[in-house]
Amino acid sequence: MDGTTQTDSGKTAALIARYGTDAVPAAGPWNAAIAGMLDHRSVRGYRPDALPPGTLETLLAAAQSAATSSNLQTWSVVVVEDPAKRAVLAEIAGNQKHILQCPLFLVFLADVSRNERLGIAAGHPLEGLPYLETFLVASIDAAMAAQNAVVAAETLGLGTVYIGALRNDVVRVAQTLGLPPGAVGVFGLCIGYALPGAESEVKPRLSQAAILHHDTYDASEEPAHRAAYDALLGAYSRRNEMSADTWTQRVVSRNGTVKALRGRDLLKSALRTLGFPLK
Repeated sequence: MDGTTQTDSGKTAALIARYGTDAVPAAGPWNAAIAGMLDHRSVRGYRPDALPPGTLETLLAAAQSAATSSNLQTWSVVVVEDPAKRAVLAEIAGNQKHILQCPLFLVFLADVSRNERLGIAAGHPLEGLPYLETFLVASIDAAMAAQNAVVAAETLGLGTVYIGALRNDVVRVAQTLGLPPGAVGVFGLCIGYALPGAESEVKPRLSQAAILHHDTYDASEEPAHRAAYDALLGAYSRRNEMSADTWTQRVVSRNGTVKALRGRDLLKSALRTLGFPLK
């Protein structure tokens, strides 16, 4: 579908769903892929239906088609099928039941171990691996690959949700999955067919004006943008029977105390234990 085949009303409806009626940006070029991305929402309940044969391989091909820094490909993925292992991962992630429900659960890894083995085999140990930059590249590679997989899954009628809470205890995740030094689970991903009613509305985002800067970072209008978004997200929460908090309250709740990090305040030392010196 090219940009001329989508009606203006369809574009506007998608933008209103994402930004609310008071912050709709101009609707420019458009196609089915863009419409699908704007329709993204997290799914936290899954039918037990098996996925069609080859779905994993298709999603993996999409993931591997994402950009990767210098073609280093410093990521890997573990398919977790063993119910006992899933139970451990669900416990680490705060007992999120959809980890147990979904027909496909993936753990994406920042993985420098493969290239470390390559260097050893080539007789040239890689001196650049122990640095923070290398871990950052690996994490970004994993995230971009996973997002490609998410977009592909949604075009196939599948629902998804990321599980960042695996970082509550990356050492236990590594032990559960038998990861080598230099590999760490940075997040999980549930994939499957949504249970009826498990798909929430499209969750509104900050207005484009709140995050877009031209040439110079300008936060002068930020209080007004934040107030508008607080009202928008609060209304969304009430409609979806979630805690009726504002965005401001959510940010304060998640970042206001060390306790709210749920163990992730120890991530640096855990990463070093797993073979990421972070020099």
